[in-house]
This record gives sequence, structure tokens and C-alpha cells, in this order.
Amino acid sequence: MAVTPGAVTGNRRGMFGRAQRRNHALGWLFATPFTALFVVFMLAPMLVSLVLSFTDFGVGNLVDPLSAEVIGFENYTAVFSDAEFRSAALNTTLIVVVGVPLTLAIGLLLAVALDKGIWRMRALFRVGYYLPVVTTIVAIAVIWRYLLNADIGLINNLLSAVGIEGPSWLANRSTALPVIILIVVWRNIGTPMVIYLAALQGIDPQLYEAAKVDGAGSLALFRRITLPMLRPATLFLTVITSAGYLQVFDEPFVMTRGGPLNSTLTVNMIAYEQGFKFFKLGYASSISYLLFAAIAILTVVQFRMLRTET
Repeated sequence: MAVTPGAVTGNRRGMFGRAQRRNHALGWLFATPFTALFVVFMLAPMLVSLVLSFTDFGVGNLVDPLSAEVIGFENYTAVFSDAEFRSAALNTTLIVVVGVPLTLAIGLLLAVALDKGIWRMRALFRVGYYLPVVTTIVAIAVIWRYLLNADIGLINNLLSAVGIEGPSWLANRSTALPVIILIVVWRNIGTPMVIYLAALQGIDPQLYEAAKVDGAGSLALFRRITLPMLRPATLFLTVITSAGYLQVFDEPFVMTRGGPLNSTLTVNMIAYEQGFKFFKLGYASSISYLLFAAIAILTVVQFRMLRTET
């Protein structure tokens, strides 16, 4: 019996379909451990916390979780009438508004300096500036707390050596938050430096050569070529840095506990205290989801403002 071309094509399609299904099955098999961990430790807690945010779940409901009363949006409305939360929200906003541009600007400056070979031993500088990123945050915060100590701190001792009386950096409302912002910036400049450096090395040198032929100076080259070509990297760094700074917790928690007088309190610290100190888990969940909404909205705005036109 003769085999028609159509039958051969059909057999090939069937074999291809079976191979594709087998590959999909193998893919899901290899992804099963991660998927299971994600569902158990990420997705399920997120959904549970979302449900809790609409209840009055507290320490009295730990024995019988189903006894919690559904109160709708009362937790969300109560948050905005909480003076402590408003103070924390303002502090967190200042950390983002001041810290993000400062982090990106310093990271870009360092990346340009390393890319142009202004400093020798560039590899050493790259490691040095990136080292705080991979160092334990708690260790960094503890060290800075002792450096800034008003009585025995190295910084005030150096200032007193030149006749300047150093302030109580972490006990003064006017200096505590700026110090926290500077430490957060210092700890994170390594990431934009590395990403900007990689982006700078990916720019075609012919663009600069053509612009120089037309008489463009260094400042014009930076404004007209470097910055536009770095726009995708800037978008990525702005999004991840803003999301990280909105969730700042470790530095103020270790160094000041939110003081003095809530001047360094952050939204993440409020959620932690309400959930694990006062066991108001429903209220804490609502704060966490408001923070999540703020991150999502800010990300959308940043994408609209900084996305590369296609």
C-alpha cells in the first residue's frame, strides 16, 4: 500500500505533538519543587494575609482562627487615621524621594569614572563599592550605630580632634532620618554602579566618534548619547531601588528603633510592630497590602515616565 505525502506529514505532526507534550511534562516535573515551595511559602501566605486584612484577627484568634470577625475595609480606613502610620509614611516617602535619585546619581558617577579609567586598580574599586551590597545589613547597621555614637563614636571623636562638637546623630530628630538615608544610599550604590558600568560598556563607540566629528563636547556627549542609551538601565534601577526603599526596615530598626519620636519610623516597621509585637495581624496585613499597592502604583508611573519608546 502506497504512503501518501499527507499521511507522512500527519505522522510527523503527531510525533512532534507527542514530543512537545513530553517536553512540557518534563518541564513541569523539574519545576515541581520550586512550584510547591512557592505555593506553600509565598502564594498561600499572601492569600491568607489578604483575607486577614478584612478581619479583626488578633491574638485572641490564634487558637481558633475561624472566630475572627469580618470587618470589611475598617482596617484600611483606620490606617489613614493613625498618626503613627502617617508619620511612618512621610518618613518612607522621604527615604524614596531623596534616596533613590541620590543612589542612582552616585552609582552613575562611579560607573562613568570606572568606565573611563579615571582610577587605577578598577577591579579593586568595583569590589569595594559593591561589598556593602552583599554584606549583612544588620552587621552594617550595628557598625554604623557605634561609629555614630555621640560619646564614643569614631566620627564624633574625629570631629572633636579638629575642634568641632559632633551632635547626637541618632538621638536628634533633625539628624536621625538624614543619617539613615545616607547609610541606606551608601549601602546600595554598588548595584547601580555595576549595572550602569555594564550598560556604558555596551554603548557603540562609533556613536561618540560621529558626534565628536560634528563638534560635540564632553557634556553634549553625555547628555545626548550616554543618558538616552542608559534609559533602559535607569528604568530598571529606578523600579527596583524604589521598591526596596519603600520597604526599608533593617537600618532604622537596628539603629534607632524608629526614634527619636518616630522620626525614623517606616511603614514596614509599623507592619512588623502591629503584627508581631501587638499581634494585630488583620491590621498589619492591611498595612502590608497598602504598601504593596504603593509599590505597584509607583512602578506603573515609573514605567510610563521612563520607558523606552519603540
